[in-house]
Amino acid sequence: MTQKSMSVMHDRDLGKTSARQKAGKALVYFGIYAFLILMALIVLFPFYWMLISSVKSLEEYRLSTPTLWPRMILLGNYAEAFTTAALGRLFVNTLIVGVVSTILSLVITVLTAFAFARLEFKGKELLFAALLATMMIPGELFTITNYSTVTTFGWINTYTVLIVPFLVSVFYIYLLRQNFLQIPNELYLAAKVDGTSDWKYLWKVMVPLSLPTLISITILKMMGAWNSYIWPRLVANDEAHRLITNGLRNAFTDTTGDVNYPVQMAAVALVSLPLFLVFVFLRKYIMSGVSRSGIKG
Repeated sequence: MTQKSMSVMHDRDLGKTSARQKAGKALVYFGIYAFLILMALIVLFPFYWMLISSVKSLEEYRLSTPTLWPRMILLGNYAEAFTTAALGRLFVNTLIVGVVSTILSLVITVLTAFAFARLEFKGKELLFAALLATMMIPGELFTITNYSTVTTFGWINTYTVLIVPFLVSVFYIYLLRQNFLQIPNELYLAAKVDGTSDWKYLWKVMVPLSLPTLISITILKMMGAWNSYIWPRLVANDEAHRLITNGLRNAFTDTTGDVNYPVQMAAVALVSLPLFLVFVFLRKYIMSGVSRSGIKG
């Protein structure tokens, strides 16, 4: 066998190997994308069902064979939902609780994270470890003791009971502390040499440098207030203080116990819209804020 023929065979073998590798890679990519598309359809289908159900008639919704597209689009369900559930009042109540609790929680989180990140005092590490240990306790275990406390204080059916019990978040403190620790200590020492107070250094240097994390905390806190259900239903379920999630629960049930599901779905779609917009336009801030934290311990 000549050297030329051996070279031709070698090139042919390389071509076959390369073709097999390309086919294998294409098969792997096909499997990955098929799995991702399937998972996306599973996740998106409930939202699709909510939207199409919100524009159906009650008779069509109750058909034994569900329709995947409404026979007649009834946009009037949205207007009926807004008036039936008094969504305007529910939105106002939820915004009051969300904005006030977010602002107060941010102040507490910033001050606490700064103390654990930059100040030196006895028992700091032990106290911080004790705070982290509370994260392992399910929040439901605090419900009974919190309810007993707020009842003693006479806070039932007030805005105070919806705001005060959840102002402190150990997770947010931990998140922001980790971000503060990434700021070079030389900046703090240089500021102290220049006579800068801790308070001024915190608000002029650390807070601006940690803005992505603070934005993430703000968004997550507002979303938590928007989605809160168990605690508001337990302590403030009167009409004057009812939040969105509780207001949607029984607003569309008539005296016979019958539920107007299409109108209820329209109300749920209206309530979900702000969270959807937050995710679409602010998701980069959430991801950047979380990714900047937790590197240095």
